[in-house]
Amino acid sequence: MSTFAPDNASLPRLEDVRVAIVTAEWNGHITGALRDGAVNTLKEYGLKDEDVACYDVPGAVELTFAASKLIEAGEYDAIIVIGCVIKGDTPHFDYVCSSVTQGITHLNAECDIPVIFGVLTVLTEQQALDRTGGKMGHKGVEAAQTAIKMVAFNRAV
Repeated sequence: MSTFAPDNASLPRLEDVRVAIVTAEWNGHITGALRDGAVNTLKEYGLKDEDVACYDVPGAVELTFAASKLIEAGEYDAIIVIGCVIKGDTPHFDYVCSSVTQGITHLNAECDIPVIFGVLTVLTEQQALDRTGGKMGHKGVEAAQTAIKMVAFNRAV
């Protein structure tokens, strides 16, 4: 289990922060909850409605394209990508997980805007639910906290 879960009071205080959240529609009952947790955390931190832009894409593979376009737009300090890939009976899981992981890693290595990886890659739906406010925490909340920390880092260097 992850031990990273600072409360919002321990996050750095920043001004004029804009965050985009891109959410895969696939497994929407999970990704929607992750997105809502991220949005609520950003608002608890002090961002206003107009500081948080939410976009949807069909699936996890499309997250990289969307993040790339949002980076090009130059309007955001961080981008959070949210998805949920649940292993099935075919190797499709491996291809999707590899694609989105490599794509987001590439963007982080090549671009000036942090892209936060909020994609669950799990074996069962229950494992995803456990990470959406269940016994394994809330990965959407953690993604928002990470975004704030990475914006602070980016501004410091």
